[in-house]
Amino acid sequence: MKRIYVLACTLMVAFAVGCSKSDGDKGGDGETPVFSLAWSEYPSWSVFGVAHEKGLLNKDEGKLGELEKKWGVDIVLVQADYDPCLAEYGNSTVDAVCMTNMDSLAPATGRDSVAILPTSTSIGADACIAVGIDSLEDLKSEPTYGLEKSVSQYAFERCLEVEGMKPADFEFKNMDPGVAAQAMQSGDENVKSIMVWNPFVLQTLRDRAGSKRLFDSRKIPEEIIDMVVVSKASLAKPGGDKFACALIDAFYQVNEMLADENTRPETLKALGEKFSSLDVADMEIVVEETQMYKTADEGVKLFEQKKFQDDTMPMVVEFCASHDIVEDKPTIGFGDSDAQLNFDPAYMKKVQSGK
Repeated sequence: MKRIYVLACTLMVAFAVGCSKSDGDKGGDGETPVFSLAWSEYPSWSVFGVAHEKGLLNKDEGKLGELEKKWGVDIVLVQADYDPCLAEYGNSTVDAVCMTNMDSLAPATGRDSVAILPTSTSIGADACIAVGIDSLEDLKSEPTYGLEKSVSQYAFERCLEVEGMKPADFEFKNMDPGVAAQAMQSGDENVKSIMVWNPFVLQTLRDRAGSKRLFDSRKIPEEIIDMVVVSKASLAKPGGDKFACALIDAFYQVNEMLADENTRPETLKALGEKFSSLDVADMEIVVEETQMYKTADEGVKLFEQKKFQDDTMPMVVEFCASHDIVEDKPTIGFGDSDAQLNFDPAYMKKVQSGK
């Protein structure tokens, strides 16, 4: 989410999307429909980078991976920082994007969207790390640094609420998470509390003596959902449903590699190389704190869960609106094609059935 790179990355992404044809197994031939997915470094989104390395997908237009051939679609994988990915999706430069449930609210007000796949949920991966602060009462006297109007601010304020505190009593100051983490790791006396996500959590706890977790996203289970979101218009294009299915199929096949004890180490290694160059030992911790929805059964269960539909998502929407994390609230639906943001399990079910 490094916003200072938005313009540069936007130009790079646009170039990559428009200029990526190459030799090999041809897509983009006028017959095979071409779609694009923007993804950024995060454990369950880096899966798509691994899917490219494993030959399941090919990131370039004009080349087809195994699953692109299976589903009859050509997928361009566009990697960038998180904010540029959101900007590309909001500008309709890409068909789909990897983003969280709360970050999907704002773009949905201008571009009807469909959440086709939950990829993971944060179970400790987002944390408030502090030095020299032993209680929430002590935290009131020190600012906490993190990215405003993001998952970090959401997790910070929601966790305080769960602890019976008033978020208004605490100061949350905007700072790039990488900068905030580095400041704490280097011993900056002005930065005593940060709200960041992995790998910054792991790195800070390891590198700064005396640092500790005050609280983390384990207090708000299944409120932070990482997802793949596709525009409704893109899904309506010829091949749009195949595009969704190919992405879902690739995600589950890489998770099968993670579940197999014979292929898990090499798959974790490949995933770590796509996620901040972490080694296998660190990735074992990361995937524990960022729990993936590994199968269609798990993904469909979340989207069809009454608690998620009736309690969690309405609460997330209201919280984001009341705390100025979003300006406008989109209409939310579950299998509702008229909703501005529709959580639709149909594509996971289609992959599950193999049809």
